Amino acid sequence: MELSDSDLIAATLKGDQSSYEALIGKYQPRIFATVRRYARRPDEVEDIVQEIFTKAWQKLGSYRAEAPFEHWLMRLAVRTCYDFLRAHQRNREANLSDIGIEELDWLEKWDGGAFESTEQASAARELVQSALEQLSPSARLIITLLEIEERSVKEIAQLTGWSVPLVKVRAFRARAEMRKVLEKFAKQKYL
Repeated sequence: MELSDSDLIAATLKGDQSSYEALIGKYQPRIFATVRRYARRPDEVEDIVQEIFTKAWQKLGSYRAEAPFEHWLMRLAVRTCYDFLRAHQRNREANLSDIGIEELDWLEKWDGGAFESTEQASAARELVQSALEQLSPSARLIITLLEIEERSVKEIAQLTGWSVPLVKVRAFRARAEMRKVLEKFAKQKYL
């Protein structure tokens, strides 16, 4: 019989480590999938996931069961990813030469309206990932949550702790920042 999240949390708080391991096992795939949207290197992904579950362990006593545990954990995950992006933004170089010919060809076809086949979907994904890496941490977070995960502004506000108007402002700015990055990619194609 599978225990509910509240039963596992109660047992964990009483010192049953196997109950926390069951929670980890239940939510680990979702956490890994979320973190992969913010970090590309496998070692970074593993470090962030470990940090999320460590924070969850440390803060489990503060979980008040006002919302499902999964929501609480995902909010913690998104905030941890945001902290990671902010901390590592200074260390990342904006290197447009990492964009391959295939991605630039895709950009040219898309810009000209000639993109109709799905055979270049991987090139499109690489272009999007490369563009996301060029964004500021808050812009990358907003674009990922809003456009890739297709979350609502209200959901983003709940996950990040920001107000709805602030999310809207940051979304506007993030889209403008993304446009500038894509324009740089397009200019590089013709230089």
